[in-house]
Amino acid sequence: MISDTIARLRSGGLDPIEYLSGLCDRIDSENPRIHALLGDTFDRQRVLEQAKKLLAQYPDPTSRPPLFGIPVGIKDIFRVDGFPTRCGSRLPPHLFEGAEAITVSRLKEAGAVVIGKTVTTEFAWFEPGPTRNPHHLEHTPGGSSSGSAAGVAVGFFPFALGTQTAGSITRPAAFCGIVGFKPSFGRIPSSGLIPTSPSADHIGIFCNDPIGVEIMMSILIPDWKPGTDMGRSRKMTLAVPEGPYLDQATENGREHFERGLGRLHHAGYRIMRENPFPDIQLANEDHLMMVAGEMARVHASWFNEHRHLYRPKTVETIEKGLKVSNEELERLREGRLRLREDLEQQMKSKGIDLWICPSTPDHAPRGLESTGSPIMNIPWTYAGLPTISLPAGMDREGLPQGVQIVGRYCQDEKLIAAAHDLFDALGG
Repeated sequence: MISDTIARLRSGGLDPIEYLSGLCDRIDSENPRIHALLGDTFDRQRVLEQAKKLLAQYPDPTSRPPLFGIPVGIKDIFRVDGFPTRCGSRLPPHLFEGAEAITVSRLKEAGAVVIGKTVTTEFAWFEPGPTRNPHHLEHTPGGSSSGSAAGVAVGFFPFALGTQTAGSITRPAAFCGIVGFKPSFGRIPSSGLIPTSPSADHIGIFCNDPIGVEIMMSILIPDWKPGTDMGRSRKMTLAVPEGPYLDQATENGREHFERGLGRLHHAGYRIMRENPFPDIQLANEDHLMMVAGEMARVHASWFNEHRHLYRPKTVETIEKGLKVSNEELERLREGRLRLREDLEQQMKSKGIDLWICPSTPDHAPRGLESTGSPIMNIPWTYAGLPTISLPAGMDREGLPQGVQIVGRYCQDEKLIAAAHDLFDALGG
């Protein structure tokens, strides 16, 4: 468990140089296959120099910071001092220069070691990069946080930063068989992030268990309040969003999800079924239109000068967004709040503790031309609610599937507390 590694690094029971050298060996061996890290941002000597500086700065184990010597991967839409920011694009990197992302600075201050930049789809949208799924190389790892998810899954680092504008944390976490946490909208500051859609961008993380989420959130969320015991002292009521929403899953995805529900029922959870999205298509369309409108405005000056360097799916989204008026964009932004209020009112009136649903319509698709569909994630992202994707085992084709758990706005601590028992019950 990562908590054990952290404790040993801080106490001196594990030498950070030896630990990081082993991970560098793995990266040298596996990254040419997986393509999780941008190769020119990973340098063994630079990684080990960071470890040496930490040892010199904190010779006394009792004074070591909480992430002393812990390696992290950083999605390449975050600014990191000493690294170029390319956003998975062919645009000149100088366009994206600026102060380091506050999330990255906080991780460094906590003693984390930046291993390198992880592959992202172009501008964290739908044009894929070269990353492969560690479980089956001919399948996508998901996106847009492709390299972050694959890098955690293959053991390059125990933590990685990602972002979600549609399904870019939940989907790759499920496809790669790991944990992906998207906090409530705005709980992690976005300073130093190259935006896709400022009203939809969520910063989150990948790791291997809910304990890792708690550790990271205590560093990244300024007002994090640990200790909530939801889920450990009682079994909860989990609501399945039936109807048009769940119909978006494939037969295989639905069957695997129902097997997971059976395990949870056997563990003592109460499962109820509701239909919170009678017009899911409208919510999906409103979210995607809002993202397109905001993306067009973010890229206005870059697009005018460098349109020929953008890839087709990104061009399509920006051109679509250029047709969205300011009035329409404001209506779409307001729709986020109405959807959030409606979902939370349903939870309150019907005694629902958490929503539970598939993380993805099915397992990772074959091929690298697409990163898969975010359709199961969009309404929760649009509403800005906290979500965690938990691994739910392998399906009949030997590919990971995930279960998505959704909490109430700004009650992220309760969601993560509940996720511990859910993780165990699902066989995580």
